[in-house]
Amino acid sequence: MQVALIGLSQSGKTTLFSAVTEGHSQTGAGSAHQAEKAVVKVPDPRLQVLTGMYSPKKTIPATIEFLDLPGLSFADEPSKHDARRIIAQARQADMLVMVLRDFKNDSVATYKNRINPTADLDEIQSELLLTDMESVSNRIEKLEVLVRKPSKTQDQDKRELALMKKGMEKLENLEPLSGIIENADEEKLVKSFGFLTMKPLCVVLNVDEDKLNEPPKLTPEDTGGEIVQLSASIEADIASLDQEDRPEFLQEMGITEIARDKLVASCYSTLKLASFLTVGPDEVRAWTIPAQCPAAEAAGVIHSDIQRGFIRAETVSYDHLIESGDMKAAKAAGHVRLEGKTYAVQDGDIINFRFNV
Repeated sequence: MQVALIGLSQSGKTTLFSAVTEGHSQTGAGSAHQAEKAVVKVPDPRLQVLTGMYSPKKTIPATIEFLDLPGLSFADEPSKHDARRIIAQARQADMLVMVLRDFKNDSVATYKNRINPTADLDEIQSELLLTDMESVSNRIEKLEVLVRKPSKTQDQDKRELALMKKGMEKLENLEPLSGIIENADEEKLVKSFGFLTMKPLCVVLNVDEDKLNEPPKLTPEDTGGEIVQLSASIEADIASLDQEDRPEFLQEMGITEIARDKLVASCYSTLKLASFLTVGPDEVRAWTIPAQCPAAEAAGVIHSDIQRGFIRAETVSYDHLIESGDMKAAKAAGHVRLEGKTYAVQDGDIINFRFNV
């Protein structure tokens, strides 16, 4: 799963990216027009507890890929052209994190001489709408030609054309495309286009240190997505510290929760993902699946052979295992179950798959 960070220039977006990824990127420094990627560990305190219980050779958390798009500017036509090229790189992402500036720093130039997260939100959302409108318009033009010609795909083209016209109506009313999909067939028709206003959204308000405990200036009703308020500069400072030095720093700053962990966890839940766990002396690991994923499909995340030869999923919830003290006691208490292929795996399920190939 991939999360794209977008924001206007000088929003603190790349500072946040550095904090979230702790400076570990896959592609090196991004260029003026090219995004930078990094794989980020999903915080999961359960893994620490299970590692203490099983003393495995390695512990592997779930991960999400973050994409840091270069800062956007719509100040003039050349910068608008560049910004639209940059935005297009987010089409393959599964969700957007929009970073909005709400901090003062005389050494960091402001965008259009303002510090106004509401205006920044409106400007970015307008450009996302325009980008999708252009894509939908182009597709409608092509489909209107295609549906006039008898072909094997003519019926599908007609359905897609009706859906695109429905989407254009929403965009012309300055409404996002999210919500136009009513069934799996329609989702399949539009999936390859990567429409930006159809993607789940989380908004980050990057505030001054002394504003962290104040209510956010925006609400989920304003943004259409969850809001995380943080100070990117503080998060970068935390990320630069050794693990053993962080608790003291957090205590001095009066911080009870690292905001970047909250952001990553928020992305995970917004994408409707869950983790099931496997445990043993060799490895304790979190595996990423769609929420409520059938057990057989979850088995395939580990290996296709396990899915193909699936027999049963020996399952216990994390809470029941911890409550019991160990797996033997959990079995004695009747907490360990044998589930079939269609069992909807729950977040935190600890599973041992039985299979035969």
